[in-house]
Amino acid sequence: MSHELLSSALFRETRGTGFFRVLAGGNAAFYVDALDDLERESSDRPDGMAREEAIVMIVETLERHPGFEFDPESDEAAIDQQASDTRNRARLILEHLIKCRWLEEPPRRDWRRKLHFDAHGATLITALRKIAWPDAAVFTDKLIGVCALLANETELTERPWESVENCLSTVREGLNELRTMQKSVQRFTRRQMEEETLQGNLAVVFDDYSEQMSNSCYASLVRARLPLRLPEAVRRIGDRLADDHGALSAMQEEVLRRHPEMSAETARARVSGALDELTDLLERVLPMADEIDRRTADFTRRSLARFRYLQDVTGERRTELKSFFEEVNRLVAGKRLSHGAGALLDFPGMLLPSMKVPSGLDSLHTPPLRRTPMEQHAFSDDVDETDRQAGLRDMEKALRESLSVQRANAFILSLPGTKGSRIESSDISVTGEKGFTDLISLLLHAESPEARFRLEVGRVTHEEQTPRIDPLDGCSVEQFSIIKK
Repeated sequence: MSHELLSSALFRETRGTGFFRVLAGGNAAFYVDALDDLERESSDRPDGMAREEAIVMIVETLERHPGFEFDPESDEAAIDQQASDTRNRARLILEHLIKCRWLEEPPRRDWRRKLHFDAHGATLITALRKIAWPDAAVFTDKLIGVCALLANETELTERPWESVENCLSTVREGLNELRTMQKSVQRFTRRQMEEETLQGNLAVVFDDYSEQMSNSCYASLVRARLPLRLPEAVRRIGDRLADDHGALSAMQEEVLRRHPEMSAETARARVSGALDELTDLLERVLPMADEIDRRTADFTRRSLARFRYLQDVTGERRTELKSFFEEVNRLVAGKRLSHGAGALLDFPGMLLPSMKVPSGLDSLHTPPLRRTPMEQHAFSDDVDETDRQAGLRDMEKALRESLSVQRANAFILSLPGTKGSRIESSDISVTGEKGFTDLISLLLHAESPEARFRLEVGRVTHEEQTPRIDPLDGCSVEQFSIIKK
């Protein structure tokens, strides 16, 4: 079965190319605003709009776009030469929109003439609004759900074809979320480069970007750990579905049950195509995630560069720098500095701010200082009993205060309770310097194989919650629990 071209199906539905032409000419801005107003009004009028109402709305849009001119090659342009007022121009525009199938005027048995906004036009206007005012980027658990579903042996055994269909639908939505994230970072980067003030620069970084990207969807993407989960999911498609004759037969039977007119070969080809598509879509995820990382790093670098630039040009010498670069732009207009234009131009001189050189202006080079060689005297090797005792005391103190796992185990033994006892961080007594260092050794060696205790932190099991803080004597720690081994 041959696949129909998109252009053929599209122009058959819109009945020609005129439907899109109104959005591609010199009057595109006017038509977008006019169609936006007409669609909003028609959505509240299920029975249609009167022609007079539509003409009034077009007249109001013409007033906001005084530069509107008909296409010289259109029929309306010839008629417009005789139209002296705005109302007649609006009537011609209305007829043009009806001709291009943006508006419909179905015949009626009474004398009333009602206009309806075309359904395809409403779909396109909705898409244009979404492009102009995009939603905030989000990253949900769709891709994680695909990995979990492919790891679910029960679902793959009982409902293999339904599982594949659900995975395909979900991974497409996940890829759309990643594309939205890429576009959002690009949008923030463009906004950052267009900012003219330090306040605006910092607002983009710490208010908009941090709230909508860094602390929300990008943080969720990092926590998802897709590089660890996706390879296993792709492997499961091959091992558990594509190379399993039982699963292939079950999926083929399900396709034939839904489409009795389909042949067995066609059903098997559809199953194989779905598995190949699912594998291909999953393999696109990591490159897109890497691209998001690259754009995020680019945003950070450009934000810092923009901040430094604004610091320079918004200071005391802003006027001088601005005039200098304006003069440079005028001199090198249409030329390339790499082709030697810089050497041929007489750039304006920059006024050097007041400065002082401690050694004068004769030379900015200061020779290194040379020290006179001195004879090194060896330390005395004689050690008395006082030095020996002092060294032993220092060693004992260093061993006593070292943050070792033995010290952490000794601190655990000093706490009440036997093996298996659970001690909350709020119940631990921290007194003086020794108690503080005992606590540090406890946290430092929690993962050591020699530790005689186990540490649990609520943040690991509840990532979406803000960690709680326990105030201790002289310090504060994130809430944790100790279980004696």
